[in-house]
Amino acid sequence: MGLETARARLLESLSHEISDKRVLAALASVPRELFIPSDYCHSAYDDVPLSIGFGQTISQPFIVALMTQTLGLKGSEKVLEIGTGSGYQAAILAELAKQVVTVERIPQLVESARRTLEMLGYTNVEIHTAENVLGWPAGAPYDAVIVTAGAPRIPDALVEQLTPGGRLVIPVGSRWEQELIKVTRRKRRNLIENLGGCRFVPLIGEDAWEQ
Repeated sequence: MGLETARARLLESLSHEISDKRVLAALASVPRELFIPSDYCHSAYDDVPLSIGFGQTISQPFIVALMTQTLGLKGSEKVLEIGTGSGYQAAILAELAKQVVTVERIPQLVESARRTLEMLGYTNVEIHTAENVLGWPAGAPYDAVIVTAGAPRIPDALVEQLTPGGRLVIPVGSRWEQELIKVTRRKRRNLIENLGGCRFVPLIGEDAWEQ
């Protein structure tokens, strides 16, 4: 099966569970095959996570679509991503938001993601090497934050980087299994919603897992 046919089949499958047409259009626009090792190119549009080296993965397309849809982006937002990886999720966000700030702790992935995003012409994405504190406080506040690694709890540091009404989507649980959680920042009590089970690599850093 060719990549175009495989992508069309994937999008058709996702359309049964993902209702946001802008999210589906973003997945149609971003070439996932450019964000994975060439050995896995034939699997670019399988609905599975794939290894990108350094013990990291590119997320399953359904999870990318679900997490992105949950952010409720309209086009004017500033979004923070924790865990750039290969840059695929950042590219999807760049199609849907005004500005994307993304941080990654592995320098080799920072450089490869930067090259791929620049090659594709994205000018609204900033990539930074992660520091000790979670997130990127220098760019705060953000309208939305997405975390592509599993945390042991909802990190206060990330909630504090949200605007009032801002949304955080993050996997929370053990190192091996998590629940996908949406947090909406409120003045008095934050709104917390559980979106179901998932599996991500562990989030490493302050207010998360140790190395």
